[in-house]
Amino acid sequence: MTATPAAPWWRHAVTYQVYPRSFADANGDGIGDLPGITSRLPYLRDLGVDALWISPFYKSPQKDHGYDVSDYCDIDPLFGTLADADALISRAHELGLRLIVDLVPNHTSSEHPWFQAALAATPGSPERARYLFRDGRGPNGDQPPNNWRSVFGGAAWTRVPDGQWYLHLFDSSQPDLDWRNPEVGDMFEGVLRFWLDRGVDGFRIDVAHGLLKEESLRDQVVPHGIDPSSEAKSMIQLSLTDEPMWDQPEVHDVYRRWRRVLEEYPGDRMLVAEAWTQTAVSLARYVRPDEMHQAFNFAWLLAPWSAKAFAEVITGTLEELADIKASPTWVLSNHDVLRHATRYGGGELGVTRGRAATLAMLALPGSAYVYQGEELGLEQVEVAPEDRQDPTWLRTRNTAKPEEGRDGCRVPIPWSGTEPPYGFGPGSGQPWLPQPDSWAPVTVEAETGDQGSTLELYRRALAARRQYAGPNGGETVELLDLGADVLAFRRDGLTVVLNCGDEPVTLPAGEVVLTSEPLTGRTLPANTAAWLT
Repeated sequence: MTATPAAPWWRHAVTYQVYPRSFADANGDGIGDLPGITSRLPYLRDLGVDALWISPFYKSPQKDHGYDVSDYCDIDPLFGTLADADALISRAHELGLRLIVDLVPNHTSSEHPWFQAALAATPGSPERARYLFRDGRGPNGDQPPNNWRSVFGGAAWTRVPDGQWYLHLFDSSQPDLDWRNPEVGDMFEGVLRFWLDRGVDGFRIDVAHGLLKEESLRDQVVPHGIDPSSEAKSMIQLSLTDEPMWDQPEVHDVYRRWRRVLEEYPGDRMLVAEAWTQTAVSLARYVRPDEMHQAFNFAWLLAPWSAKAFAEVITGTLEELADIKASPTWVLSNHDVLRHATRYGGGELGVTRGRAATLAMLALPGSAYVYQGEELGLEQVEVAPEDRQDPTWLRTRNTAKPEEGRDGCRVPIPWSGTEPPYGFGPGSGQPWLPQPDSWAPVTVEAETGDQGSTLELYRRALAARRQYAGPNGGETVELLDLGADVLAFRRDGLTVVLNCGDEPVTLPAGEVVLTSEPLTGRTLPANTAAWLT
């Protein structure tokens, strides 16, 4: 009998997202760094995750905290050195952890040598052809080339002294590349190989639905009643159906090329897309057999606290991926969105619901992504205006509709002690974003050993997943009808019940192996989840 080959590691992995500035600080400057991450890798191994994804650590002026890259093949001194990166990769592998790095291909920093050369060159030059420079509209060319808006607020165009304009779908310090120029694709193939040669196991692709724009750069058609000059529209607010700047067919040629590169390397290297698309059908295109391996399932993240909504996401996701045999992903929080404990109501209610949603997520087929600090039950932090650093806030703070930005989910996580910086680093006082004075009960130190803590629940859940719902779990999910406010499903011999209602429900038959809150007999409280075999 021929043994069935093992599935690639990423198909069932739980990956932990590390936001480098806010994970662990080794040198005491108040900002997290690569040696800090390396020192905390045993914590991630003991937590029970399979891999870590690290947000950008490349050389950068940090206008968008690393998502503005000036050198894709070097480390910003703020975070360490290439030797530190090599040590991190090596140590992760020693501990049995895979390592995924962030890649930012839609735009560079305005301080990237290519863009500096473009500014020094003339209109129509090869240097400018690497970016999207265009003449303006109006008699004197003093109007932007089209009506596109920046995700971070304001116009998506900035004028340079010679009169031309350049496109930036994000901050003006992040000029968009022209992916129709072969030089761009060649450069990024070199970047992929640089990091693959150093041993990374995969790449998370930032703004994967961007890169290519409609070649004409025509105006966006804006529905009646929507003001095209309104301020920042988040990528998750897909209120405009005409999107000439997003999700163009040619972008898939880029990922087919990248897939061929990864397949030259051993060890099941992988690509995961951050692709904010309008439908599940369009998202599925990114994970066809010759493109990306995975794409983030933001429909799960965006679903309200509702059994019906969760069930619809599960059904829709699995149906769209079935024909192409792609691996589904599930995620509740990341560095760009409100932490899910706050989205689910905040306070004790929000944390309780977050714990329950996590148990349901971890029981589903495919892989799950966990954002740093959610295992502690952290909520969104209210960051004072004077402390905010997100470019979304900086670009909109003086407008009629200021955007608070993403700083509240990026506050450095607490490790130990009773006051800031809570063991984040060897320094004293507040780190780069101030931590709340109320965090002493939610440090790793405080929650370790407390069987009622969120941290210990995550540890139990991740251990149970390996036994019941990871590689050993089936791919088929059968939804069960236990009432309108209850999400229930069966996967092989595992039954999962999530009570989204306000009243307790009676559990079906089976041995209870895991619950998000203590039970009284066979009764599942409101806002609680259980696994049964």
